[in-house]
Amino acid sequence: MTASPTVDATPDASPPSPPETPTGRLKALVRGNFRQYGMVVALVLIVVLFQLLTDGILLKPLNVTNIVQQNGYILILAIGMVIVIISGHIDLSVGSIAGFIGAMSAVLMISHSMPWPIAVALCLALGAAIGAWQGFWIAYVGIPSFIVTLAGMLVFRGATQYLLEGQSIAPFPRTFSQVSSGFLPEIGDGALYHWPTIILGVLVMVAAVWQQLRQRRAQSQYGFDVLPTGWFVAKCAAIVAALAAFTLLLASYRGVPVVGIILAVAFVVYAFVMRSTVIGRQVYAVGGNGAAARLSGVKTKRVTFLVFVNMGLLSALAGLLFAARLNSATPQAGIGMELEAIAAAFIGGASANGGVGTVFGAIIGGFVLGVLNNGMSLIGIGSDVQQLIKGLVLLAAVGFDVYNKKKGGS
Repeated sequence: MTASPTVDATPDASPPSPPETPTGRLKALVRGNFRQYGMVVALVLIVVLFQLLTDGILLKPLNVTNIVQQNGYILILAIGMVIVIISGHIDLSVGSIAGFIGAMSAVLMISHSMPWPIAVALCLALGAAIGAWQGFWIAYVGIPSFIVTLAGMLVFRGATQYLLEGQSIAPFPRTFSQVSSGFLPEIGDGALYHWPTIILGVLVMVAAVWQQLRQRRAQSQYGFDVLPTGWFVAKCAAIVAALAAFTLLLASYRGVPVVGIILAVAFVVYAFVMRSTVIGRQVYAVGGNGAAARLSGVKTKRVTFLVFVNMGLLSALAGLLFAARLNSATPQAGIGMELEAIAAAFIGGASANGGVGTVFGAIIGGFVLGVLNNGMSLIGIGSDVQQLIKGLVLLAAVGFDVYNKKKGGS
């Protein structure tokens, strides 16, 4: 009797998935880049809208310079705040700390005639110490950051009023006030454009394209999908065009304001730290899943402590910039700054659950608020309606983030 050949009749547990088409890959890449740069697109649309509504006033060189100078301290706070939010916490005290540091700088420079570089150094150290104090209670004692920083908001608001005795102190030394209102010095006289600004802008363009090439190369090495060459070239061209337009606007007035240089340095440093260093990756790990980070060997308490030390330092810097811009220290300085900084971080893509966000996104979110404030003021919208519109923008940004997460999880 001949045995019949054995046939494996067991069906495959999972049929092979159809190969992904180039069109599908392209759609996924475009969708991913839109999620990453969607707020940049929104900022461009807002700028175009107000440029039309203000009959071209919004993008006049003087007004663009004013936007940078008026929002510099908020953008500095937004950089620190997005790092706090990424780590899974919140800081409600930054506005009060900024006001307190501004008052302290006035007492040191005006009342006690201390040289301004020494006073600035002491104020920055004091801001870091305040951040360390709050970070200690949050990281090592375990009190929620909301409670600690709410207490800090009240304490330093009262301390500011006590320090100034309810009165403003002015004026600051001229060299100090130039930190907030000064510009990069010109080379030569009678030039149509501010050449140091042109040179700086070209360097920024080269650095931006190099960063894009470096990121693309790294994605290719690790097997990630990258944009087709034509799309990538178009993306780089758009970045260069935007930077060139911004550079020419600043160069056609008085050049880059000193605040802009401080902001650019802070952006480069913190973007590098959060993207390319161990401590930056640890902040994301702590905010994403603190228990898993702890089991992986991350010193979560130390990371949280350093995050708040950094926030205190940046709050002090913002307070100094604000005081220099006003050329005085006032008891009401800093009120509402914390809300602007938190809104900028969330509009820029930070997640309320922690573990998500970028320094670049916080800067874009800050500029969205800054352009909204400036544009609405130019067309005569009242402050009550401005607050309403900014609240709706914040709600829409967070709703978009939640929608993306649900769509990605489905």
